[in-house]
Amino acid sequence: MTSPTEIVPGVIFFSYLSSKRKEKGAFLGHNILVLLVSGYFTLETADQKISMSRGQMLLMRKNQLGEITKTPLENEDYQTIVISLQEDLLRQIALEEQIEIGQKYAGPSNILIPENDFLAAFFQSIIPYIRHPEEKIINTLGLLKVKEVVYLLLNTMPQLKEFLFDFSEPYKIDLEKFMLNNFHYNIPIEKFAGLTGRSLASFKRDFHKIFGMAPRHWLQERRLAEARHLIERKNKKPSAIYLDLGFESLSHFSHAFKKKFGKAPTEWVL
Repeated sequence: MTSPTEIVPGVIFFSYLSSKRKEKGAFLGHNILVLLVSGYFTLETADQKISMSRGQMLLMRKNQLGEITKTPLENEDYQTIVISLQEDLLRQIALEEQIEIGQKYAGPSNILIPENDFLAAFFQSIIPYIRHPEEKIINTLGLLKVKEVVYLLLNTMPQLKEFLFDFSEPYKIDLEKFMLNNFHYNIPIEKFAGLTGRSLASFKRDFHKIFGMAPRHWLQERRLAEARHLIERKNKKPSAIYLDLGFESLSHFSHAFKKKFGKAPTEWVL
């Protein structure tokens, strides 16, 4: 069960879960700050795995894919406060403070924020709006709260300036490496293109040069090959892997697998 509450629409959220949930293809379009109120949180990307418990904070960078696992603990629901640090507001702060970034941010995409009294007090100031959802916070005040947390983050970790105020477009990254690490995410081809710093046409052109086939065809072939490996070598059940490999349904996976290998995936199970 989940019950999300938008404290400021599209900007500040509170949610809880009473049962475990895994979000395989989570895409972060904005920088995100998460306070874990209770429960257990894990984020896994191609190059990082970070876990949090009660009271910890994580700053997650925009334009990345990951798997998020949200786990309630015994006698304790999973609860978070999530703040979307949207680019328009960050640009406004950069103008007001005359912040200039000379180079593209190259540090870790996800950073645990040290606990301190100022950030703790900030999140406490949001709690009344969670307890009284009928008392809507006006947008102007909501945006001031977001600006406040940005300044508190910079006060806590001044090096976050490069993280928060890098407005450059994604540059072309190693397409082959990226796709081999992220083929299992079920997202549109257009999103893959943007994440590798390419237009859709450029992505398709570069992709064909590297892999010798169209992206959709390669993704299907790569996912099916991985499925066969997991079933044959790891004794995984088809029902346990199809979602993690980017297939939308078990029937779709079974049909594609049989068409590729001549037998249904259940027939490969020893």
